[in-house]
Amino acid sequence: MNWFNTRVVSALAVFVLVVPAADAATRQQELDRLVTKYHQLRQFNGSVLVADEKGVVHKKGYGFANFEWQVPNTPDTKFRLASITKQFTSMVIMQLVAEGKLGLEDKLTAHLPDYRKDTGDRVTIAQLLNHTSGIPSYTSAPGFFQNDSRDPYTVADFVKKFASGDLEFEPGTKYAYNNSGYFLLGAIIEKVTGKTYAQVLRERIFEPLGMKSSGYDVSATVLSKRASGYQPGPDGYVNAPYLDMSLPYAAGSLYSTVEDLYLWDRALYLDKLLPAPLKQRLFTPGLNQYAYGWVVNPLKLHDGKTELATIRHNGGINGFSTIIVRAPERKELVVLLGNAADGRLDELAAGLFSILHGMTPQQPRVSVGEVVSQVIDKASVAEGIARYRALKATKANEYDFSEGQLNGAGYRLLRAGRVADAIELFKLNVEMFPSAANPYDSLGEAYLASGNKEQALANYRRALELSPGNKAVEELIRKLESPAGDMPASKAAP
Repeated sequence: MNWFNTRVVSALAVFVLVVPAADAATRQQELDRLVTKYHQLRQFNGSVLVADEKGVVHKKGYGFANFEWQVPNTPDTKFRLASITKQFTSMVIMQLVAEGKLGLEDKLTAHLPDYRKDTGDRVTIAQLLNHTSGIPSYTSAPGFFQNDSRDPYTVADFVKKFASGDLEFEPGTKYAYNNSGYFLLGAIIEKVTGKTYAQVLRERIFEPLGMKSSGYDVSATVLSKRASGYQPGPDGYVNAPYLDMSLPYAAGSLYSTVEDLYLWDRALYLDKLLPAPLKQRLFTPGLNQYAYGWVVNPLKLHDGKTELATIRHNGGINGFSTIIVRAPERKELVVLLGNAADGRLDELAAGLFSILHGMTPQQPRVSVGEVVSQVIDKASVAEGIARYRALKATKANEYDFSEGQLNGAGYRLLRAGRVADAIELFKLNVEMFPSAANPYDSLGEAYLASGNKEQALANYRRALELSPGNKAVEELIRKLESPAGDMPASKAAP
């Protein structure tokens, strides 16, 4: 720069000061435009926060926190976090390890002495944390959501009834995402501390970090700025089914805001909550790249080649979909909290990170499942299928033709009692995705609802061939093949 004269240098200094501000404003507009497009297509309804190493780049609410009263979502709207809860549970466990109150290799029965010893003596705390315990997950049990999800339970009663099943595999040998494991971790936290899970989280994390809008979501509590939960239907959003919040517990019962999760993210770069060596252990991935309450794997950006190292977790619970994605190298963060069971959060998060990295994001596509549902409601399933085939042949790039599209439309029909029509949609999905297990599972369920045991079995067996080890499908097959030939109830949910 020594060949610039003073006047040029002064002019350049002004230019440097102005351009970054303009760039930041443009980037914020790009972030807002992308989220707005998702919202306009009913693919996101909630609140967003995007940050980099300098601080918050964009935060805003989209759509309504309450549709009945048309109360808008804002950055301080409180959402159920679902499985983002797990990272808070794992943090408390690691704090107790740091204090010498438990060890990662401690057996489950060392802290829950009433737990069945034939399995509890073989499972460690670490295996509960990284989903390798082999204990069956209660949310995968056939009929759980239909028969039990509205009923309150004490922690002890729930553990006995839903989190004490026979091991599905030898602990430590396989990965299987497991809500029972995190429920048990909550029970261990209460046993070791002598306090409720909610109180422990408040004292150890929320109060020290100033997370004043976070806590355990209790339905009976009058909680200001709490979002209501919805799910999409063909003609708009409908209220999500009720869920008693004693059931998700340490696996998924917390609420928070995007602003509070920003405080959480920034604290994780410090050693305020946990000594550095244990924090490193917290983020060290095991099987399936799952660490302790976090998934550690790269996120592909929308240039099709860049892979961003991230630490993240998704959440899904009745009426709510959530994701937090941290990119530690540049201290970047994307938080998406939705209250309309939106299923595009990974795609949207990748688009937001792409904008942060100066890339043009992919634009959201129209949901072909919604189009098919609308045609079927007004005409017939045959015309809905014809529309699907026509759009796929002529406008494949404009619509989302992923596996879940027809699946969701089929389940809407199944819940409405239109079993024969649901079967036709699921058959089309099997035709479109012959190597995927879930379409066969769904078709089997529809045949089961129609009373066609033979076809239900055939499709469940094919689903199991494509996805070996699916315990829920194995149990359905076992019941259908039993001498009594009992017909398990259809779950009628995607």
